[in-house]
Amino acid sequence: MIKSFKELRVWQEAINLVTDIYQVTQNFPKQEMYGLTDQVRRAAVSVPSNIAEGHQRGSTRQYLYFLAIARGSLGEVETQVILGHRLGYIDAETEKRLSDKILQVGGMLGGLIKALRVRVK
Repeated sequence: MIKSFKELRVWQEAINLVTDIYQVTQNFPKQEMYGLTDQVRRAAVSVPSNIAEGHQRGSTRQYLYFLAIARGSLGEVETQVILGHRLGYIDAETEKRLSDKILQVGGMLGGLIKALRVRVK
């Protein structure tokens, strides 16, 4: 039985994604500080934050709600990474690495959502 959200592999991988996003965006142009840099960082932080908040809630329905928000935020991160690459801020190798991590976290989120939906029915 999982006692803490910190034990969830999906949360751990989402935290790793946040760290990667912060490291990559350090190299973004200064004029993007309050634009794309801020947006992708906030979306990335939202993923593990919503996993944690949902886990701490009292019901499976609420947990699923917050996991859906986390998945939406992950979609934002993916979009912003693509934009960063197209704008020349992220090289192709880094975009591939981040995209792979996003897919990994998304798959794990999907698996958790699927497992929890069985409880609600």
